This record gives sequence, C-alpha cells and structure tokens, in this order.
Amino acid sequence: MNTRKLFWILFLLNLFNYIDRQVLFSVFPLIQQELHISDFQLGTLASVFMLVYMCYAPIVGFFADRHPRQYWIAASALIWSAATSVSGLAKSYVSLLSARAFIGIGEGGFTTIAQPFLAEQYPKNKRATILSYFGLALPAGSALGYLLGGVLGASWGWRTAFMVVGIPGFLLGLMALFQIKDREHRHLEKRKKPGLSQYITLLKNKPFILLCLAHAMQTFTLGGLSAWMPTYFHRFFELGVAQAGTIFGAIVILAGALGTFIGGKMSDKFLQKTNSAHFIVILSSFLIFIPFAAAGVLSHRMPFALISFFVAITFIFMPLGPISASLVALSGRKVRSMAFALNIFLIHALGDAASPALIGQVSDAFGLKIAVLGCCAVMLPASILMYYTAKIARAEGRLIRYYEQDSAE
Repeated sequence: MNTRKLFWILFLLNLFNYIDRQVLFSVFPLIQQELHISDFQLGTLASVFMLVYMCYAPIVGFFADRHPRQYWIAASALIWSAATSVSGLAKSYVSLLSARAFIGIGEGGFTTIAQPFLAEQYPKNKRATILSYFGLALPAGSALGYLLGGVLGASWGWRTAFMVVGIPGFLLGLMALFQIKDREHRHLEKRKKPGLSQYITLLKNKPFILLCLAHAMQTFTLGGLSAWMPTYFHRFFELGVAQAGTIFGAIVILAGALGTFIGGKMSDKFLQKTNSAHFIVILSSFLIFIPFAAAGVLSHRMPFALISFFVAITFIFMPLGPISASLVALSGRKVRSMAFALNIFLIHALGDAASPALIGQVSDAFGLKIAVLGCCAVMLPASILMYYTAKIARAEGRLIRYYEQDSAE
C-alpha cells in the first residue's frame, strides 16, 4: 500500500495509544479522592499496565514473525480502546486495575509490531527520521492525554475522561483492519520460519542487549516523570488538576516533539559521516538531560523550574528515533518483531513497570521531590551503558556489516 497512507494510519494509532495510556495521570488526584487509595496504589495503576504490556510483547512478537501483521495491529487497537472506555465504568480499585491490565495487552501488541513494520517500508538512511516522525505521537499523545484528562476530569469527572478518549482508537482499529496490508505476507509461506537458534543468537548479541538495558533506564525515568509530574506541579506549585495537566502537557508536546524531531534528523545526517551516529546522539542526550532535570527539581521558583524541565524533556526525547533505528540495525529481519518484543519486555520490566510505583513508595516515605530527583539520577548509569554499547558494536563490526548491505535487504 501507499507508504504515506500507511504512515498516517500507524501514526494516528500510536497517537491514541499514548492518549489512552497517559490520560490516567491527569486524573490521579480525582481517582485518589473517590477511591481513597495511597500514592503507592496510584503508581501501581501505571505499573500493572506495564507489567502486562511487557509480558505480552514476546508472545505477540513470536506470532507476528509468522503471520500477517495487520491483523495483530488491528486487534491490538480494538482491545486497548475498549479497555480504556470500560475503565470509566470501574466500581472499585480492583476493577480499574483490571481494565488497565487489558490496556497493556492491546498496546503491547501494537508497539511490538508497528515500529519494525513501518521501518521496513523505508531505506536504512531514512529510518531514524521516519521513526522519529512516528515517535512524535509519544509527546503529542501524552500531552493530549494530560490535557484531555485534566479538562474532562475537572469538568465531568475521571470516568467520562476514560470513556471519551477510548472511542477514536476503536474506529482507527477498524480502519487498520481493512486498509493495512503486510507486503511480507506473500513471502511468509516460502520463507523459513525463525528457529530457536536465531533467538539464542539475539540474546547473545551484546550491543543489542546493552542498548536495551540503557533504553530501560531511560524508560524508567521517562515513565516516572510522565506518571508523577502533573501531581508534582499540583503539590509544589499549587496548581489545579486541569491547570497542572495542561502545563505539563504543553511542555511534553513542545519539548518532546522538538527533541524527537531533532534527534532523528541529527542521527540520519551524522550517519553520512559515522556508523556510530545513532549512539552518539543517544549518549549526548542522556548526559545533557541530567543537570537540567536536577535544576528543575531543586528550584523553588516555578518559571525557572518550568524552563529547566522543558530543556530536560527535550533531551530525554531526542533518542527515541535513534534508539528504534539502532534496534533495527542490530537485529536480523527474520526475528525483528521478536527483537522489538524483547526490547519492550526489558525496558518495561526494568523501567516504567517499576518506576511509578517506586516513586510513589519513596514519596510516601521521603516526599515527592526526593523521589523525582532519584528518578532523574538513573540517567547517569544509562549514559555509561550507552558508551559501552557503542564501543562493543564498533569492535564487533556490527554496524559496518549492517550499513554496507543493500537498503532493500
């Protein structure tokens, strides 16, 4: 099918993927007030989503390497959208927790397949850019999730917010079912299915595993900030629920979009000079994020804090496209869906499956400011891992072999 049409269907699905995921965080105070739950229980609503999300990813990755992927994409969208709307009908904390788990199933299936599926439609020297464009849905969807959650929640209650935002994704899922075609499907019967040995080889791929671990630390920080910053603004800057969600949403969409766009463009441009371009952009972004994030947390003046957070969020979003392009570069085509599934499992098992609940637990004990500062400090070991990822990848010649292949593979 037309690559532009395919891109926009997948982009819009990804947009509502993040809207439906992030709307929860703007209505944290409203849910807490009605259901009478602790900060730890609030954080667990995010963590259970990620727990299911990461465990389901390898399952769908296994089957996606063997069957037409458009059906998995469509089914995933329908599941997460229905679960989002049903969240508004939850009568208790347990029922809301269960609905969040089903959202994890749908979004886990979509994210595992969509990125490698989209990357295969473009040549290697454009993949960081196109995946960055696709990744713009993260800041845009997150911001819209905060905005819609805050506005709808403040005006009509948190239940209405969930019910409304789940509808568009359901319609897009039906569109994907009939409009997306897997061009690799005609080769599936002829092509030898990936075997256990290829999966074992993937696990022995040191640069790939190290990249996943560094990505996990970035996800820990980004997921923690995404979950708690609206509440942080609400508590420390005395903003209302709608105002806190709107301000943080504006920062995310502007800084996130800027960082995502610059990161992809810069990586593909530098790729003309060095095969390590993606790694250089990732490492630099990690390092620059740290001082600006710390300045934002330690400041007691809201204008300075907001500027610092804006810069920090710009840099933590810059690696999104380069990371996805590097995962494609470091994995073979036959196991690419499983490679992304493994990455999803690792980054969420070690990242944002834990960070919202951990931040909530540390907040209960020491205060939210200390919890957020510790969350940001995780980017230091992430930077060290990225340095060794690039060093080992160059030593093993993996990037040279990849970029010397024909772009059509």
